[in-house]
Amino acid sequence: MTAPLFVVGADLLADGGDTVRLDGSEGRHAADVQRIGPGESLLLADGSGTWARCTVLSAHRGALDLRIESRGTHPAPAVRHVLVQALAKGDRDLQAVESATELEVDEVVPWQADRSIVRWRGERGAKSRRRWEQQVLAAAKQARRTRVPEVAELVGRPALLERVAAADLALVLHEEADEPLTTALAGLPTPDRDAAAAGPEVLVVVGPEGGITPDELTALVSAGARPVRLGRAVLRTSTAGAAALALLNAAGRWR
Repeated sequence: MTAPLFVVGADLLADGGDTVRLDGSEGRHAADVQRIGPGESLLLADGSGTWARCTVLSAHRGALDLRIESRGTHPAPAVRHVLVQALAKGDRDLQAVESATELEVDEVVPWQADRSIVRWRGERGAKSRRRWEQQVLAAAKQARRTRVPEVAELVGRPALLERVAAADLALVLHEEADEPLTTALAGLPTPDRDAAAAGPEVLVVVGPEGGITPDELTALVSAGARPVRLGRAVLRTSTAGAAALALLNAAGRWR
């Protein structure tokens, strides 16, 4: 079984030492909840790609002393995958974010769509965004991802249109679209080795339970997005983004 992964501060892995102490919330979870003991292995990651494979030297209440056996850095993906997920009721948006994280999304953008029943306002909005961040972190650890996806600030239509215009490829999942997503992926941007660190970006836009309004779709297309469909079945907002990301990966990262 793959060693469990714990996300720590970058400074813990940056000092170059051979031994470290895992404490705080991750240390408590490792030592007290998972009861990991001496001789067992685990992974540490800083959430930005730097990782270390460790062996437990000793266990304490709420902490583990570790010996670093190997370390390295997983580079950023050549093409960034971004999911724009409309807010949805019944935690369906959280389900979407969890699945997207497992499917290697690099950023999730919460979108206040016209037909979103859920509304993020004030403290409730801040609390909801923290829940997304917690869901992303938990899913990244479960998937043993050393890079934790970013959870962007909530966007309305104007900010979303700016993201669409700036993307190298923006895809809007829509049940009435004529173009299959698999066809659109023939235009998947190719990384430029001479470009800056930020590589090409593919944006996938998923609407809420009631769908994307005609007015929204017109504005997205005018900003440069391409409406695409996944197949004959109409997927829920909680599963559509994951299906699209799986196809994106099959066309690129999973080859």
